Amino acid sequence: MNSRPDTRRLTVAQALVEFLSRQHTERDGQRQRLIGACWGIFGHGNVAGIGQALLESGPARLPYLQGRNEQAMVHAAVGYARQSGRMSAHAVTTSIGPGATNLVTGAALATVNRLPVLLLPGDIFATRPADPVLQQLEVPYAGDISVNDCLRPVSRYFDRVVRPEALIPAALQAMRVLTDPAETGAVTLALPQDVQAEAFDWPEEFFAERVWHVRRAAPDPEALAGAARAVRSAARPLIVAGGGVHHSGAEDALKELAEATGIPVASTQAGKGSLRHDHPADVGGIGHTGTAVADDLAREADLVIGVGTRYTDFTTASGTLFATPGVRFVNLNIASFDAHKMGATSLVADARTGLEALTAALPGHHVDAVYEAEYRTGKARWEQAVDRAYAAEDDSARPSQTQVLGALDAVVGDEDVIINAAGSLPGDLHKLWRARSPRQYHLEYGYSCMGYEIPAAIGVRLAAPDRPVWALVGDGTYLMMPTEIVTAVQEGININLVLIQNHGYASIGGLSEGTGGERFGTAYRFRGADGTYTGDPLPVDLAANAASLGMAVIRAGSVRELREALAVARASDHPTCVYVETETADTVSGAPPAQAWWDVPVAQTATRPAAVKAREEYERHAAGRRRHL
Repeated sequence: MNSRPDTRRLTVAQALVEFLSRQHTERDGQRQRLIGACWGIFGHGNVAGIGQALLESGPARLPYLQGRNEQAMVHAAVGYARQSGRMSAHAVTTSIGPGATNLVTGAALATVNRLPVLLLPGDIFATRPADPVLQQLEVPYAGDISVNDCLRPVSRYFDRVVRPEALIPAALQAMRVLTDPAETGAVTLALPQDVQAEAFDWPEEFFAERVWHVRRAAPDPEALAGAARAVRSAARPLIVAGGGVHHSGAEDALKELAEATGIPVASTQAGKGSLRHDHPADVGGIGHTGTAVADDLAREADLVIGVGTRYTDFTTASGTLFATPGVRFVNLNIASFDAHKMGATSLVADARTGLEALTAALPGHHVDAVYEAEYRTGKARWEQAVDRAYAAEDDSARPSQTQVLGALDAVVGDEDVIINAAGSLPGDLHKLWRARSPRQYHLEYGYSCMGYEIPAAIGVRLAAPDRPVWALVGDGTYLMMPTEIVTAVQEGININLVLIQNHGYASIGGLSEGTGGERFGTAYRFRGADGTYTGDPLPVDLAANAASLGMAVIRAGSVRELREALAVARASDHPTCVYVETETADTVSGAPPAQAWWDVPVAQTATRPAAVKAREEYERHAAGRRRHL
């Protein structure tokens, strides 16, 4: 069949690849490709569709990246999108069945963190020539459900393309959501395997170059005036910088507001690095994993100015942190859903535009000099605590986890990127890490997903090939997902891995002890005489495992050897793992204790003394919880 002059005959998969290759974003006059590459693992659900289309179009149209695990491919795409400031994203194609359901965790992570990724799972036959097909889930009460429906609640947009012509509106909606700063997250286009291969006469307009302008919405003038009045009337204001500061590229605007007004700036996990660590107004992390100075300021603040934050329980210390009677909130957020939290005066606007407008609305305003001197003194005291946590009296001894961070701190420069997501490291990093540049501190703590770090490091390196990248993982996280080491080696993507062996789930072990669980089931050990995991440590060699996957591995047995190994790794042109064994799981950290509470419910009735005592402590903390209405 010949196509009409104003159409082009392609399969659905070929048309989608061609369409994606012609999408761009633009913000502040800077234009780039929206979909930078497509990750994929092929099976019968996509090999003859998307796989054939990628082959036929060639790498100039849409580069292909081979992964080892579908979840990991999404993590790599998320790392890429975050490092790209949400202006560029990756697609991920999988087969049907288990390949598709492996996307769910990665999709949830992307959506929770408001980071764009395009998911293209294969789906069961739309025409149903044989039913069921291989890897199909049969649902007796509905014929239009497949396992891909698991992706609906974790996607910001979902469509199943059951006819070729349905791709046109679905693809356009997908691009709209990916580029909308208030709506972005995982976007899923489920592609039945027969539809992928079906030919259609596509209008040429579908393949026209499209530029999606990423808006910088300005705040409502009346709301802005109200926010300015609130700031002027506050004696102890505090800014809470969230991930929206980075997504908007608002770091300079935040710095200008802090310097003009003297208002101190605390940061969430996602917002850390919004101010450089040595800026006088930066008081570090806030909440359960925050600094003493930031949490003390939060308890006594009469006005909290949230910028691009979701106010998670870690930030609010489960509703106990902002304790001043009558404390008020001003929230600047591109998403109305977040701007209205905490009963706030809401500025629904882009973070950079909103901060610039708020600074302009406060000419001549500055906090009292006594307040400014107070938080600067507190900041200096905390810096001394960081120095103590990083210091090692004996360079020949095995390091603590905080000494590992201290050794890394001494090696990295402003351009390095530090990636972590789960375990005890996020708390230590939030308290202690001295962020030198806006995108140095890359903590995925919205979903806190074990296994994120290594694939995310690949994504970051793809987005920023000239920046040294460090994935920091414990043994628990490493065992979850080491597979993409092979991808880094295959592609020559030079990532550095710091692998900390502490023989168990150290973070949850500590939490278990504090909540009456007595570290049950958290150590990597053989079973002891009592039948629980209290025997000898398991004889695993994770360094040898990393080497078997192609990494160069340096073992560090002491603080001195660790410093030397980190320097060698940073200078290497090959994916390199620095393996270090720290103290045992119950003495792993060495960081200052938590400065604020986190609500993990404790058994209301128990016979073991540890649980009884933990419940008493729990009720004491819970009594301080409040709702901000």
